Amino acid sequence: METGNHSSGTDFTLVGLFQCGHTDTFLFTIIVLLFAVALIGNITLVHIIRLDRTLHTPMYFLLSQLSIIDMMYISTTVPKMAANFLSDTKTISFLGCAIQTFLFLTLGGSEALLLGFMSYDRYIAICQPLHYPVLMSRKICCSMVAGAWSSSSINALVHTVYVFQLPFCGSRINHFFCEVPSLLPLVCEDTSQYEHTVLLSGLVILLLPFLAILASYARVLVVVFQMGSGKGQSRAVSTCSSHLTVASLFYVTTLSTYTQPHSLHSPGRDKVVAVLYSIITPVLNPFIYSLRNKEVMGALRRHMG
Repeated sequence: METGNHSSGTDFTLVGLFQCGHTDTFLFTIIVLLFAVALIGNITLVHIIRLDRTLHTPMYFLLSQLSIIDMMYISTTVPKMAANFLSDTKTISFLGCAIQTFLFLTLGGSEALLLGFMSYDRYIAICQPLHYPVLMSRKICCSMVAGAWSSSSINALVHTVYVFQLPFCGSRINHFFCEVPSLLPLVCEDTSQYEHTVLLSGLVILLLPFLAILASYARVLVVVFQMGSGKGQSRAVSTCSSHLTVASLFYVTTLSTYTQPHSLHSPGRDKVVAVLYSIITPVLNPFIYSLRNKEVMGALRRHMG
């Protein structure tokens, strides 16, 4: 590790996800293609929801917000990773690293909270359908989205300001983007107390929504099975299982990164896990939550002529 305090005028070096071998070039190409698929899928979904009046409902409003977050979320990391891979320089400025950390925490936190609100929407729609227009009014939906953005932004700002005022004894980040767990090993002083704050934030922003999702879908399945419709039961199980799979992929991987002390982190494992929640999840969300939906596909066919 390099010695000496790291000033705000010094660049960081991102080791990156790949080197320059043939295998890494192939994997890099795959990630770039996934990035393109994520952008196309999410842009298409947002556009269809905006154009088709039959999709102007609370559920699709929340889905459009999720797609907007996913587009920004994956764009926070992949373009810089691609630029570093294709160039000889692997650097990111001190300010650029701070901005990337802030944006990544804000968008990741917003997605975690929004997924929880979406499960609440499905719970109300199926378990309390008569109260749905009141409990999921336009005002409440906007308040949910605003709450997700504002709370995650405040959380991200607090962590970013705190971390980037710490003294750094190195500038080599063994990761492909700047995030708090990858920066802590470079800090010159003991960060064990601060890691408790990171753990608390992770439990509130990640674990609580995940538990809410599990509880909501469990209740939905109970209600559906009480109805006694075999076709409805199989459809509900298929929908809930796919939603829970992609949600679990996001929450479990992020929790494993943000709730461990940095002494237990492995750079290689952290990179693989980061690919799952920062790249794979934004690719899967539009397909799992919407493009498999008959209403969305019907709207897509109508607007394609």
